[in-house]
Amino acid sequence: MNAGNQSRPQHQTNWDWRAAGNFIGGGAGSGLLLFAAISSVAGVSSVVPVGAALALIALGLFCVWLEIGRPWRSMNVMLHARTSWMTRESLVAPFLFGSGLIALATGSAVALWLGALLAMLFLYCQARILNAAKGIPAWRQKLVVPLIVATGLTEGVGLLALLTALAGAPRIAWLPSVLLFVLMVRALLWRAYRRKLATRGAPQQALAVLDRLELPFIKIGHWALVPVLLLVLLQPTLASAQWLTALAGLVAVAGGWLFKYTLIVRAGYNQGYALAQVPVRGSANPGSGLASRPGWNKF
Repeated sequence: MNAGNQSRPQHQTNWDWRAAGNFIGGGAGSGLLLFAAISSVAGVSSVVPVGAALALIALGLFCVWLEIGRPWRSMNVMLHARTSWMTRESLVAPFLFGSGLIALATGSAVALWLGALLAMLFLYCQARILNAAKGIPAWRQKLVVPLIVATGLTEGVGLLALLTALAGAPRIAWLPSVLLFVLMVRALLWRAYRRKLATRGAPQQALAVLDRLELPFIKIGHWALVPVLLLVLLQPTLASAQWLTALAGLVAVAGGWLFKYTLIVRAGYNQGYALAQVPVRGSANPGSGLASRPGWNKF
C-alpha cells in the first residue's frame, strides 16, 4: 500500500455486527418498553411487550459481551463512570432489568414506568457512545444523537404495533398516528444529519455507503408507509387496519435496523490524514501549496 492510500480514510475494524447488535437490540427494546408503559395507561396488557423489550436489550448486551476480546473481564467496564458513556449504559442496565422484571412479576405500574424512564436513559447513553467516537466522522456528527434516539422510538412503536396484532390484542387507536409522527421525525433528522455531513466534509466512501440507504431506508422505510398509515387514520373501521399498522411497523423496524447496521458496520471510516498546506518543491515558502485531505468530499 502506497503513502497516498495510507493517508486516505480507512474502514474501522473494531466494531462489527456484534456492536451493531447492541444498538439494534438496545434501541428497539428501549423504545418498546417506553410505549408498553404508555399503552398500559389505557389498560392494554404490557406482559408481552415488556418481556420482548427486555429480551431485545439482553440480546444486544450479549452481542457486546461476544465482541469483548476477554469477555470475563467485562466487569472492568464499570470502572469509568466519569468518562465513559459505555460505563453509564452498563450501570443503567441492571436497574432497567430489575424494574422490568418486577413489573412482569407483580404488574406494578410504578416499576413499569421506572423501567421505561431507565430505558430512555439507556437509549440516550447508546447514542452518546456512538457520538463519542470522535475518530469516525459519520459517528461524531452531533445530529447522530437525536437520530439514534428517534430511531429507537420508531422501532418501539413499530414493534408494539406488530406484537399487538400477533397477540390478537384489541387495537390501540393512537398507534398509527404516533408511528406516522415518529417516522416523519426520523426522516427529517436523517436529512439534516446527511446534509451536515456533506456541508462540513466527510469521507467520500462513508457518504457513498450512506447514500445507498436512500431506497430501502427512506423511500421504502418512510415514504412508502405514509399512504398506508393515512389510509388507516382515515378509515379506522377498516377490517385490516390493525394488520396494516403492524405491517407499517415491521417495515419501520426493519429500516431502523438496516440504518444502524449500515452506520456502524459499513460507514465507519476514520478521518485519515490532512495537510493544511502541501509544500511545493523548489518553493521558498513551505506553505505555498494547496490544502490536501485525500478521500474527502471537501477539505
